[in-house]
Amino acid sequence: MWRFKDLSFVKLFKLTARQGRLMVVVGGAICAFIAFLIIFGDFVAPYDPYAYVGMSLEPPSYQFVMGTDSLGRDIFSRVLVGSRVSLLIAAISVGISLSIGSILGAISGYVGGLLDKTLTAVSDSLYTFPTLILAILISAVLGPGYTNTGMAIGIPIIPAYFRVIRGITLSVKERGFIEGEKVLGNSPLSIIFRHIAPFYTSTLIVMASMSVSGSILSVAGLGFIGLGIPPPSPEWGSILAGGSVWLLSGKYWIVLFPGIMIFITILGFSLLSEGLDLVYNQRERRMAMRG
Repeated sequence: MWRFKDLSFVKLFKLTARQGRLMVVVGGAICAFIAFLIIFGDFVAPYDPYAYVGMSLEPPSYQFVMGTDSLGRDIFSRVLVGSRVSLLIAAISVGISLSIGSILGAISGYVGGLLDKTLTAVSDSLYTFPTLILAILISAVLGPGYTNTGMAIGIPIIPAYFRVIRGITLSVKERGFIEGEKVLGNSPLSIIFRHIAPFYTSTLIVMASMSVSGSILSVAGLGFIGLGIPPPSPEWGSILAGGSVWLLSGKYWIVLFPGIMIFITILGFSLLSEGLDLVYNQRERRMAMRG
């Protein structure tokens, strides 16, 4: 499926911190546009995305700017409303992977010993397993639905969060002020949440924004093969699947416009996450030099 390292503009183009801030602005603007569609999609959509509104397979025109599908539904309306479906599932998957991966990574890194070895072994086994196959298996077992699809996409991402948070915890817990907190009798949970967790913030922001872009692609992939949100829900992947059978007959618009929306959304979150990563890394280098 996807890995964080596969979507890196910074490594590809060797960008600077100034260019990173520009990426944040551009990516943030695209994400704001997508957020606008999610909130006001029902008001912007000219037709009911579920209703028959015209002749089937009509090409783009003044009346139907993105054409109609095989059932005579307006593709523009379905793409607009479908942004809410895709982003909601992506948010569920990121919430699941971030919360579980961060908690387990923090506990594993701080406690160490047998617990750390066990959790690390489980995480490594999941991390090496093909994530697309794992997502398909989980989705097939759980069945369709927003939460189930979110879990199917989120569970394979848990090891990524686990590994990063565990590594940060291992490096921070050896510092002198953490030893001082232990001497003062503070509980492990108090030390983790009050003194170690602030070191996670910038990393989790970057990883979460990158996870959204990968999750949107995974949502579309599962929907395309029929394991995501089933029709008639206007999910981008299922729209692509419904239009793919007509592609060879020249009815390109059914797959073109949902594909463009998927590309724009992934591009926006990727630019935002990579820009934030570049800005935060530059800031951390400056702090380290001053220290």
